[in-house]
Amino acid sequence: MSKSTAWGRSIATVGILGTLSSAATGVARADETVKIGEAAPVTGPASYLGKDTENGARLAIEEINQKGLVIGGRKVTLVFDAQDDAGDPRQATQVAQKLADDKVVAVVGHMQSGSTIPASKIYNDAGIVQVSPSATNPAYTLQGFKTAYRVVATDAQQGPTLADYAAKNLKVRTVAIVDDSTAYGQGLAVEFEKQAKANGITVLSHDASTDKAVDFRAILTKIKGEKPDVIMYGGLDGTGGPFAKQAKQLGIPAKVLAGDGLCAEDLAKLAGDAADNVICSIAGAPLLKMAEGPAFVDRYKKRFGYAPVLNSPFAYDAVGVIVDAMKRAQSTEPAKILAAMPATDYHGVLGETQFDANGDLRHGVISLYKYVDGKQALLSVVEK
Repeated sequence: MSKSTAWGRSIATVGILGTLSSAATGVARADETVKIGEAAPVTGPASYLGKDTENGARLAIEEINQKGLVIGGRKVTLVFDAQDDAGDPRQATQVAQKLADDKVVAVVGHMQSGSTIPASKIYNDAGIVQVSPSATNPAYTLQGFKTAYRVVATDAQQGPTLADYAAKNLKVRTVAIVDDSTAYGQGLAVEFEKQAKANGITVLSHDASTDKAVDFRAILTKIKGEKPDVIMYGGLDGTGGPFAKQAKQLGIPAKVLAGDGLCAEDLAKLAGDAADNVICSIAGAPLLKMAEGPAFVDRYKKRFGYAPVLNSPFAYDAVGVIVDAMKRAQSTEPAKILAAMPATDYHGVLGETQFDANGDLRHGVISLYKYVDGKQALLSVVEK
């Protein structure tokens, strides 16, 4: 969160500062302090992903301030307003309202689809640009909100990629599906199911669990009797790791397919040796294969003392996209930043970022991984 002392360097709100032009006052233009908001869960089961998201945005803001930023002839200092939504939809809307009340000019977030979607209406009503680094549910950008953007591929790309891999590479004929009933897990599972059926795969069952479940033996015992070729799980690693572990303990030979919520490098900490039975996708290119990826990793490690986890490069570029819109608009007014967003053509850690009419990436990338001795190994990269 920003400190009150940071505001002592200038008048607090951008709207007031915008009236202090040299033409009107006859004096040199004042420096400007501008808040950029960020929201992710830094408490709860997904807190390690949320902290990684926050770190990526924080690093970008610190580096931009260090280099110096001038917008419309005025020196601008960015203030980072980071909030914890705990991965809870209700808290996410409260956080969104707080950020709007804090007069942020744009927001990086939220992390999860279940938080991003309800918060998006508040940002839309306030006219504040929202750039999610990781929300993949297609519904987020299909609400007609001109404020909604994301720098990651969607489940409408990720789910079908998993289903295509199952059909073409694994020669799967039957699948059992389980999701955690969240906007993310359910959305990914639905997109997978549609494409699986289109590929001629028989869906034997589709069960719903929760994002707080710890015991999957009842569902898995039923699935064991169905004898599917694979199991598709829609959810995060906090539940997906134990799900894969219990499936192996019950003697189920089927591989577990999952999306980016499960696709953590250290999945073996939760799944044990069952991690080697998982194939998962990430909605983005491998970080070390990105043109600026290795340099980003080095800077991240130097700043925070450990390696990036997953979302940090996306959050980093989300800040870059927002600042790029400021530069092109030559303004820090939210309405002008918003007006500049559709023409984005930004080159950052992720490569080139351009948006379609909905606020989605024009060119999404999906990476597929397996695990060997608990270590993540790249299978393929698919451009969508």
